[in-house]
Amino acid sequence: MKLQFLFLLFLVLLISAESCDKPGDHLFLEVSHKKSAVNFRNTLKESPEFNVMKYSYFYNGGGVAVGDVNNDGLSDIYFTGNLVASHLYLNEGDWRFKNIAKDAGVEAAGLWNTGVNMIDINADGWLDIYVCRSAAKDPDARRNLLFINRTRSSNDQVIFEEQGAAYGLNDAGYSTQSAFFDYDRDGDLDMYLLNHSIQQFANFNTSLGNLKNRRNPDFGDKLYRNDEGRFTDVSQEAGINSNVLGFGLGVSIGDFNGDTWPDIYISNDYNEEDYLYLNQQDGSFRDQLSTHIDHASLFSMGSDAADINNDGLTDLVTLDMLPADNYRIKLTSGSDNFNKYQLLLKQGFYKQSMRNMLHINQGNSFSEVGQMAGISNTDWSWSALLADYDLDGYQDLFVTNGYLRDYTNMDFLSFAVDMKLDDQDLDSEAGIQELLEHMPKIEVPNQVFKNMDGLSFKDQSKAWGFSKVKLSNGAAYADLDNDGDLDLVVNNINEFAGIYRNTASERKLGNFLKVRLDFQDGRTSAIGSRVKVCTPFGEFHRDLYLSRGFQSSTEPILYFGLGTIEKIDSLTIIWPDGTSESYDYVPINAVYIAKYGTGSKTPKSPGLNPLFVEDELLAFKHQEDDFNDFRVQSLLPKYYSRSGPTLATADINNDGLIDLVCGGAKGQESQVFLGTRSGQFTPIMQSDLALDKDHEDVDLALSDVNQDGFPDLIIASGGNAEEEGDYHYALRLYLNNGAGGFMKEKSFATVLVNAQCLVVKDLNQDGLVDIFVGSAYKAHQYPLPAENYLLINDGKGQFSQVTGLPFASTVVMDAEIADYDQDGQSELIMVGEWEPLQIYSWNSGVWTLEHKSEEKGWYNTG
Repeated sequence: MKLQFLFLLFLVLLISAESCDKPGDHLFLEVSHKKSAVNFRNTLKESPEFNVMKYSYFYNGGGVAVGDVNNDGLSDIYFTGNLVASHLYLNEGDWRFKNIAKDAGVEAAGLWNTGVNMIDINADGWLDIYVCRSAAKDPDARRNLLFINRTRSSNDQVIFEEQGAAYGLNDAGYSTQSAFFDYDRDGDLDMYLLNHSIQQFANFNTSLGNLKNRRNPDFGDKLYRNDEGRFTDVSQEAGINSNVLGFGLGVSIGDFNGDTWPDIYISNDYNEEDYLYLNQQDGSFRDQLSTHIDHASLFSMGSDAADINNDGLTDLVTLDMLPADNYRIKLTSGSDNFNKYQLLLKQGFYKQSMRNMLHINQGNSFSEVGQMAGISNTDWSWSALLADYDLDGYQDLFVTNGYLRDYTNMDFLSFAVDMKLDDQDLDSEAGIQELLEHMPKIEVPNQVFKNMDGLSFKDQSKAWGFSKVKLSNGAAYADLDNDGDLDLVVNNINEFAGIYRNTASERKLGNFLKVRLDFQDGRTSAIGSRVKVCTPFGEFHRDLYLSRGFQSSTEPILYFGLGTIEKIDSLTIIWPDGTSESYDYVPINAVYIAKYGTGSKTPKSPGLNPLFVEDELLAFKHQEDDFNDFRVQSLLPKYYSRSGPTLATADINNDGLIDLVCGGAKGQESQVFLGTRSGQFTPIMQSDLALDKDHEDVDLALSDVNQDGFPDLIIASGGNAEEEGDYHYALRLYLNNGAGGFMKEKSFATVLVNAQCLVVKDLNQDGLVDIFVGSAYKAHQYPLPAENYLLINDGKGQFSQVTGLPFASTVVMDAEIADYDQDGQSELIMVGEWEPLQIYSWNSGVWTLEHKSEEKGWYNTG
């Protein structure tokens, strides 16, 4: 009986194990190398002469390109090898592939290959292959390769001929990847070449900013213009930053400002910030990262651009190396450092943080929501691929992970210091070997995030079939079996490449549409086209650019998941030359071939026409001081010293024009600007404001406190830099002299509090404005609340303090005085951190709580 039970248990376990390979368990199923015959392994063999301490990008791995090189209707795969030959696999159907790289002449063996693209560079209808190279000290050993496809029939032997020099594309820089696109709209493909610098320019020092204008042809990025088949380096005249600080790891092409012209986003490793090149439509680009992006990844790696929330605007994701768990975070030495951050800002670098960023396009700028969306921490990540893997209509995110030797590990760094203290020669063969052996691996699974609603993502890695630890780098998506869903191909270090079969179509998770673009009878690439699919339930947008993720490129086909949608109203294409056409009667669950010139002409998109545009009318720039809250209280959730800048408007001199007062940070005086008939603003010197520049202005108001017909100026001080009760926290009143000048009222009530907000309005209905000062926390004593103040106006410019406030110790971030219930009596409305919304009325000296919300939150404004 016992043996029978054990036998039945064995059968149950066996059935359970077999069921793990069935489509019902995972969205993606890994195809074994025995089944596929894809036996490519990017094997790295370290030596004392060549390792990560000699070449910092030793473990960055190889790339993947997918495309139909023999025009048989099946997508083929090219893997780049670093120390091994690259492989080109012909797709033979039924998940079988054959490596033909040697016979086809595309092995590129013997030298360090990095990124790869499949593009039809000569517009003959056959995909060519461009391979980037790096690492070697000899420039000739770094020359990039261009393999021109000489195949002329799907039944012929596939053959390529290397023609890099003939096309002017045998660049000898330290290249990571290329991106082909028609930036000048002249009908041919140009190329952006993503390069990286060397280790001596990666280390931080206090004079890095001096190197920003130091160009280098081997380290800096380049823009090549296609001049009738011969490529010309136009980097400098086109405005490309080709300096020695660039460590390019990611390049994404897309229309980031809605003018239908292709722009460029560059992800830079180490200290140099990313670049956002906006196309000026005259052959040049302008880096406008600081005006469009709030903050960028610090160690920026792979990236991708796509419409994440189906609003028709191109969004952007960039990867970094922040671990997902607290243990790994504490072991990592490369996390954000405040002093380094501040020094970089002072040297002209931009705001950067070590985490993944998800930039949502708002039309004329981006909002970064990576943490809110749940994709900010994926560890040492490389490739980011945005695509609709489950066919529900939203584009999901696939991320490759892993690093063979973690030289940022704090335990390893401690070990290396001990070796140095023991007088061991770290540069000797034995020393290097011992260091390499003690460097830990970062082995984490690749991750995939399901796009839930356009703004939030859910980690579906295990559920979708990605639970094995890997050392993965380049990756690409393609429909390898022509079933309508996107499969994945991944280049791994020291193990077989991964091929993952998507079962979304097989499981009927959603409908789909595949779009092939035939631009000018195939004589010119359709790269740069934008396709909009209109349905009864919304619109979907895709852009045809092939360089995506990290060192990789996708096939030249656009994929749309449609969910339960069963009808397409129309399909609109903006072709690379700007022509717009509409196509009707588009089927679902099929491949639709859209041919240029056969659709109905539609008006060209006018581009974005925002209701508001930024204008530099004021000669004022807020200058934050460099006080570091975290040196005083290291566990603060955020800065509390940076509540500004603040601004108030009124007709200060009664000339019928709006004037402005801008508050300054500690060390910067408040400034007054008088409006002019021409719409400009003229600064007016204010001696009393200049004397008080050591106060930090956190809020200010313009109101006539002494009933003389001219608005006076009240300023609340804060900043958290001084001890609680310091005179720098004084509430200040400046009386208007009638000509736009403000004189400090020395007899004003003494209020010393680390203020957060200021309200100057009539609370007691006597026709005189009163003053409410809301505070948050005691300076240097978070989370202890500071005191709130209410000052009642006597009509002569004097104020008396109201004591016994029931909300004296409430944490107030913002407040307002208004008649919210329309009863003719003003109420005091307050919101704060960890506080509910509260509304108080005050009648005959009696306070009444009129409303208190059930919810508490981190409310910052009301």
